[in-house]
Amino acid sequence: MKRQARGSGSTVIADTSERKRTGEATADGGGERGHTSQLRHRLGRADLRAVPETRRALRELLRHWGRPGQSDTAELLTSELVTNALVHTDRDALLTATVGPDGLRVEVRDFAAGRPRPRGRDTEEGTHGRGLLLVQSLADAWGVRTHGIGKAVWFELGAGLA
Repeated sequence: MKRQARGSGSTVIADTSERKRTGEATADGGGERGHTSQLRHRLGRADLRAVPETRRALRELLRHWGRPGQSDTAELLTSELVTNALVHTDRDALLTATVGPDGLRVEVRDFAAGRPRPRGRDTEEGTHGRGLLLVQSLADAWGVRTHGIGKAVWFELGAGLA
């Protein structure tokens, strides 16, 4: 399924399950074994309208995934990465969220030099500068991977299903 999101590039939700290959339509958030769903969303330069649009698209992708409240955490952390990419770079960015049997991985790739750094908890910048501290505190894993041009900031959350 492909949709045009207002103010930004296309949003694509792909389902790589066996049902997709056989023609049965669904994207149920990766709840079954071997099922992988992916959201790809292009973020326009400095377009902060992309933040709530991305949250809505992620919520749709995750509607049957994880423990209660876990998708809320995923939305919060994704919002932080998207906001950072839009506020701290003057370039487009690309969000990729992949849900599989082992959990969720969200990656926001931008095309600007410089690695983000979590700021100290005692920062005097009010509410600014704490997004990566949230990611560091709430994600099961997170990191920064450099590319030839730019970087990708990512986090992972486990499926949490027993």
